[in-house]
Amino acid sequence: MAITIAVVDDDDEIRESFVFLLNQEEGFRCVSQYRTAEAAMVGVPMDEPNVLLMDINLPAMSGIECVRKLKATMPGLLVVMLTVYEDTEKIFQSLAAGACGYLLKRTSRGELSQAIKQVYDGGSPMSSHIARKVVQYFHQVPAPNEIASLSKREEEVLHHLAQGYLYKEIADRLSISIDTVRKHLNSIYNKLHVHSRTDAVVKYLQK
Repeated sequence: MAITIAVVDDDDEIRESFVFLLNQEEGFRCVSQYRTAEAAMVGVPMDEPNVLLMDINLPAMSGIECVRKLKATMPGLLVVMLTVYEDTEKIFQSLAAGACGYLLKRTSRGELSQAIKQVYDGGSPMSSHIARKVVQYFHQVPAPNEIASLSKREEEVLHHLAQGYLYKEIADRLSISIDTVRKHLNSIYNKLHVHSRTDAVVKYLQK
């Protein structure tokens, strides 16, 4: 089954280039593309892509705000931010809003497909100094006692996620399908009132 992808970028050339490259890669299918965050807010919930590539700097509503709003209604959506250069603060804000990682727009075809596969398998492509900022930020946030609301299976999934296992590895270790892992994660996000795996793991580690 192909990984389905939607792309949001106001630069027509860059957006169409990403769409073309993805559709040439085996195992990927670009289901939609949008020039604005406002259009994505309407279309993405209907498209239900596995992965959303989101430009940070968009006219009117920013990519960061769009991610925050989409993740509130689609907690299982995997979002990768697109950026021209490594703007540390904006990338950090994007991750805090619920994005899984980021890609530079000048990334190669191979790096693009590898990053998307990594995100789909439960990874988070980002540089070490961005990851460090995320960890430092969440260490300052007290975790409410919500772990008790999880089922035994959900806590097992979250435990393995906190150990750094990818979705497929969790599925294999628990003898369940990857789709079941994702369903458990959606339930975990809702119960813990979080929008990303980073938030969920931090709450788990602070229990």
